[in-house]
Amino acid sequence: MAHKILGRVLFYGVLLLGIWWWTLWTPGYSSRGPQRALSAHEAGLQAELRSDVETLAGQIGERNVPFNAQKLEEAAQFIDASMRTAGYQPQSQWYRAGGANCRNLEVEIRGASRPEEIVIVGAHYDSAPDSPGADDNASGVAAMLALARHFATAQPQRTLRFVGFANEEPPYFWHEEMGSLVYAKRCRERAEHIVAMLSLESVGVYSNAPGSQQYPLGLGLLYPSKADFVAFVGNVHSRSLVHRAIASFRNSATLPSIGAALPNAIPGVGWSDHWAFWQQGFPGIEITDTALFRNPLYHTPGDTPRRLDYDRLARFTSAMEVVIGELVNVSQ
Repeated sequence: MAHKILGRVLFYGVLLLGIWWWTLWTPGYSSRGPQRALSAHEAGLQAELRSDVETLAGQIGERNVPFNAQKLEEAAQFIDASMRTAGYQPQSQWYRAGGANCRNLEVEIRGASRPEEIVIVGAHYDSAPDSPGADDNASGVAAMLALARHFATAQPQRTLRFVGFANEEPPYFWHEEMGSLVYAKRCRERAEHIVAMLSLESVGVYSNAPGSQQYPLGLGLLYPSKADFVAFVGNVHSRSLVHRAIASFRNSATLPSIGAALPNAIPGVGWSDHWAFWQQGFPGIEITDTALFRNPLYHTPGDTPRRLDYDRLARFTSAMEVVIGELVNVSQ
């Protein structure tokens, strides 16, 4: 009997270890320890990111359909103008939602040798009702705009797109009028070959306080208790993309990181625009500060620009330049 019990313990132990390796293991080592001073490049990014967050979440404020459709369009116009200033010619994908005209905004740098392979960097620019949405998701949009400026004169081997999505927040979350789903369906209809979709979702809130980070489903047993990191999250189908992106990030970042490829059934795994691309069979990951799992002001009037950590948002954005560069095989 004792041998049978021991055998079962070993069997289930090996099984759990295998599940952990398959879903939670990520390559490289996360940065830890004291943060160095911002580089000159990061200091420039910090000012740029702060300015864009202030415009979206401070000057424009709450922006959504059906409650603030005019403000949502103001945000779209700001993104459009920012892209044009960077040298792009943005394209709008208009559609109707909640009785209002809405649009996704896209810019593209055509790949030199593998143009049919497309990497998308996206962020939703709407905010939840009753929230100015500084972290969720002016922070993601500001990072996307900074990255678009950085790559404006690049010569990628793969095609690179930057996309601002409408209507990620309720009542359109996981519904037909969610902007990223409208966009992903068009990609599928055109038989486009999306090799990677990176969703920048709430990337500006951090804390060094013990216990500041929460998790779903007991994952806190495996991950840090301090909310000082950024997370790379995908489904099992996107596991290789999680690994490639976080390995690039860890090679260049001083900001700590965690990663996992998990079933969509786990709360939070599919809570952003990458979910829409999964529905169309494309690999996609969310890169996030984990939003409600650390931010007590998530989806509230208190999600304001002054609450963000612009130093770490700049470190994040700088490291993402390397991640995207490696994904598109950029030659400068």
